[in-house]
Amino acid sequence: MTYDFDTSITRRGTGSLKWDRRADLDPYWVADLDFVSPPEVVEAIQARVQHGVFGYAVPHQGLNEAILQYLSDKHGTQAREEEIVHLGGLVPALSLAARAFAKPGEALMTCTPIYPPFIGVHHDAQLELITVNHSITDGVAGLDWAAMEAAVTPETKLFLFCNPQNPLGRVFTAEEVHKLAEFCEEHDLMLISDEIHADMIFDEEATPHYSALRLPERFNKRVITLLAPSKTYNIAGLGYSYAVIKDDSVRRKFTAARGHTLPEINCISYYAAEAAYRHGEPWRKELMQYLKGNYDLVKGFMKEHFSEVETMEMEATYLFWMDFRKMGVGNPADVFEKEAGLFLSDGSFFGRAGCCRFNFGSPRARIEQGLEKMRGVSL
Repeated sequence: MTYDFDTSITRRGTGSLKWDRRADLDPYWVADLDFVSPPEVVEAIQARVQHGVFGYAVPHQGLNEAILQYLSDKHGTQAREEEIVHLGGLVPALSLAARAFAKPGEALMTCTPIYPPFIGVHHDAQLELITVNHSITDGVAGLDWAAMEAAVTPETKLFLFCNPQNPLGRVFTAEEVHKLAEFCEEHDLMLISDEIHADMIFDEEATPHYSALRLPERFNKRVITLLAPSKTYNIAGLGYSYAVIKDDSVRRKFTAARGHTLPEINCISYYAAEAAYRHGEPWRKELMQYLKGNYDLVKGFMKEHFSEVETMEMEATYLFWMDFRKMGVGNPADVFEKEAGLFLSDGSFFGRAGCCRFNFGSPRARIEQGLEKMRGVSL
């Protein structure tokens, strides 16, 4: 079956964060696809709505079975139903982990540039924030082990990890994930592995995703893996994700910390998630082929028109990172807004001023339109 990723869907005026926050600008910012979700997901939502009763919900058995099958098929791990912690989003999960595994005055560590909540959730737990720059070699992001060793302190209690990496588009290898787990073991850190983009890899044979779920059993007592169908299937607005926590004591500590701070998960999101995992794979594969074409388009455009801008050799996601620092541009997102009417993500929110992020998860004609507007900007 061939799915339609070329038709533009009108989203302005629908209460869309992406399109309506700054309705005066052309949006290429927040990580939100401009594609209709898989038909099976839409049908599952419609079927649930037809029931007509929307009371408090719990995960139904079909969802749990779909997740366990997904974990087995996609990540090569056998999990138990009780190891799944259903959540209303992964950002609250980061905050929850910070509160569960560190006390006020202690610290968490992460590598930048990084998805903005990673460098904000320490405030929720009154922690110190330790950031280390990702190493960049020939446009490929890595972990700077020497800098991490120099920065970690006895007060550091957590490491927040993003794999595949947002915004640098890197898929970390099994060797890197193992080495990071050993780093956390050596320094007695909890490893919180956010893998929300695990299904958004361009070439899964060349750069397969290695989940923290596949680490040796001895690491179970310090690893929490966060997953969701939300980004892949464009259902983030339904507010559903989950953690897989194999160690019983870690899971109890994590769930106990939530108190009354997390909202109920809505009944519709459970059915959308189940349908995505059961039926969405053909759609996902075509989506990633389409996004790879968009990436190639953006990459080629930057090489031709902004050759001095440093860009990444992406392996995953639909979020293109642009580093203008060598050109002396302090806030490129602001320049593109004022001169071209574009809304890009400001790199300073990711811990890297002088950079910006371009979302190419849209019909190709829209990407071409955005690039043409960029071409007219003088930097």
